[in-house]
Amino acid sequence: MADYLVIVESPAKAKTIGKYLGKKYIVKASMGHVRDLPKSQMGVDVEKGFEPRYITIRGKGPVLKELKSAAKKVKRIYLAADPDREGEAIAWHLAHSLNIDENSECRVVFNEITKQAIKDAFKNPRSINMDLVDAQQARRILDRLVGYNISPLLWKKVKKGLSAGRVQSVAVKMIIEREKEIKAFVPEEYWSIQAQFSLENEPFEARFYGVDGQKQELASEEDVNNVLARLQSDQFQVTSVKKKERKRNPVTPFTTSSLQQEAARKLNFRAKKTMMIAQQLYEGIDLGKKEGTVGLITYMRTDSTRISETAQAEAKEYITATYGEEYSRKEKRVVKKDKKAQDAHEAIRPTSVWKDPKAVKSYLSRDQFRLYKLIWERMVASEMAPAIMDTMTVDIEQNNVQFRATGSKVKFAGFMKVYIEGNDDGKKEEDRLLPNLQEGQSVKKLEIEPNQHFTQPPPRYTEARLVKTMEELGIGRPSTYAPTLDTIQKRGYVALEDRRFVPTELGEIVLEMIVEFFPEILDVEFTAKMENDLDSIEEGKQRWISIIDEFYQGFEKRLSHAEEEMKEVEIKDEPAGEDCEKCGHEMVYKMGRFGKFMACSNFPECRNTKAIVKEIGVKCPTCKEGNVVERKSKKRRVFYGCDRYPECDFISWDKPIARPCPKCGKMLVEKKTKNGVHVECSACDYKEEAN
Repeated sequence: MADYLVIVESPAKAKTIGKYLGKKYIVKASMGHVRDLPKSQMGVDVEKGFEPRYITIRGKGPVLKELKSAAKKVKRIYLAADPDREGEAIAWHLAHSLNIDENSECRVVFNEITKQAIKDAFKNPRSINMDLVDAQQARRILDRLVGYNISPLLWKKVKKGLSAGRVQSVAVKMIIEREKEIKAFVPEEYWSIQAQFSLENEPFEARFYGVDGQKQELASEEDVNNVLARLQSDQFQVTSVKKKERKRNPVTPFTTSSLQQEAARKLNFRAKKTMMIAQQLYEGIDLGKKEGTVGLITYMRTDSTRISETAQAEAKEYITATYGEEYSRKEKRVVKKDKKAQDAHEAIRPTSVWKDPKAVKSYLSRDQFRLYKLIWERMVASEMAPAIMDTMTVDIEQNNVQFRATGSKVKFAGFMKVYIEGNDDGKKEEDRLLPNLQEGQSVKKLEIEPNQHFTQPPPRYTEARLVKTMEELGIGRPSTYAPTLDTIQKRGYVALEDRRFVPTELGEIVLEMIVEFFPEILDVEFTAKMENDLDSIEEGKQRWISIIDEFYQGFEKRLSHAEEEMKEVEIKDEPAGEDCEKCGHEMVYKMGRFGKFMACSNFPECRNTKAIVKEIGVKCPTCKEGNVVERKSKKRRVFYGCDRYPECDFISWDKPIARPCPKCGKMLVEKKTKNGVHVECSACDYKEEAN
């Protein structure tokens, strides 16, 4: 019979840990939390010091019964949930449910699921850390007080089924404010002059820099013409050549935020998907009979960029053996701790760099492999030598009109041999080579091309950009980013269009009401301060009750004021200008979870509904009768189809354009890639750049 019971959150984690512990241990999964605040009511007694009332989560009865049965058969129980606030709270709830003394050495924590880490953890059990539990409870109670007080108010004044959250509301506000910036943006004209020069039949590019030794901006076509009027011939002179050697340092290993951002850039992963796959890699992957189930990465909810000395030493050994001594970092990396970071765990890294992606590829799904490869490459690169770049800046003049050419070349790849960080515009870095130019040389002008431009509005938030901004502002923590983005979409306050957040009309209505009556909920500084207060509870510097009491005193007054003063908002149905094809009654526009849709005014007798479609000015290439319209799938992804569906089944994920392919006559489409948008044929190999 086993002597010990170990309780973790998931079956995958239980399987991995069980392999390392041996026959004396039974390892079971609680499947997450077993107790929580009730869903049907507040569950927080404000009069009794915000005392929470926990109940067994519906459906968890059989799990708890199994754990209690197993607990009776062993000498000792260990609680091995994840090493963060949520994991500590899970352990605390389990201790209460199984009558385990929370002050006993029942808690086991580890940052990676490897044999050595597990053995070390079980040699050093500790009691449950109530500061961590209190920090989790404080967040849960705060969110309950906000959500369960404001939501019923919104049901009464606006529409049933609405809800409001603390961090989520700030995220929605950021998206709406960005949309207002975009709509209010007034483009400004500016110009550039691109030149092609040649030195002994070796062409290179340069850009207009300035006149009479001064840098000059080109605001209009007149400015351009004034510059061009000064150019008299095709011969220009090289007046300055500056060569430098520049060192480029590797980026740090991943935090939760930077992993979500880079996975979005390079793998097109949503934040939720990134965290789901990272969880699988952390909990364990079966690597065959020889190794069994092994955790491939360290804990993936972290805001730290540091890695252990053991991991650094292993990386150095791997880099030296694989790439050579010159590729290994000579100086120890100095980790600058962000003031906002908790730094409770290491950065996200592979549990062993010797498990390189190629070696484990056959055991991973495609997405698991791609994410593991990203994490592995980033960590290995962080311990490699800097790259060395040869840079060259050349000034070329005629009649005091100056053009400037810049070039760069990788002299020593260093970390870039393994990994280069992505960027938000998706452009790849490439060598920009210049001829071996010398001061005083004459170069020939091949072409000078003026280009008109207009300033662009700030871009809408992608998931990655929103996470980055939230992190910079101190809103939320590593464990909250993905759930926050998921929640604001599920509530219908924002939608994703072309992978960018767009506020819905419903989101704007709700936000306007919260801004008026609960401004502190939407204040970025207030929300960031609240996150810092939660951190101070975790560190044992403040009591959770005092933090919540301070918040609730002002919130309660605003709540009373809102109940009296908030006016009801009637979202009226608007005539859609067409009749229902099923019963003949008028169709109307209604407000739904994802914005407006068409429905029959004879509801509930007739339940006919239709999506609002947008014509794009293109005839259907299949039936030649219908028009192509923009539609949205169940997952809110935009696609294009014929408005005669189901009679015509034409469908395209790429946007058709209103001219045929000049090569084969078939349909041309706009194709979106990481490097921008181009036009290509849907049937042949014809391709062109989009205007």
